[in-house]
Amino acid sequence: MYFELYYEVFQGWRWTLYAANHKKIANSGEGYINKSDALAAIGLVKACGNAPVRERTTA
Repeated sequence: MYFELYYEVFQGWRWTLYAANHKKIANSGEGYINKSDALAAIGLVKACGNAPVRERTTA
């Protein structure tokens, strides 16, 4: 897996997470004004490896 960090003129700094087969599996969902904020968001995703999975039981 790897993250791709990029800048879009009207949306700011964004990131995409790719699987080993180069398929997209996640993205930032929003643009960041500062590159450091986008990098911090990547750090949060990396740190979520032990986060529990909660199944929603209501529609």
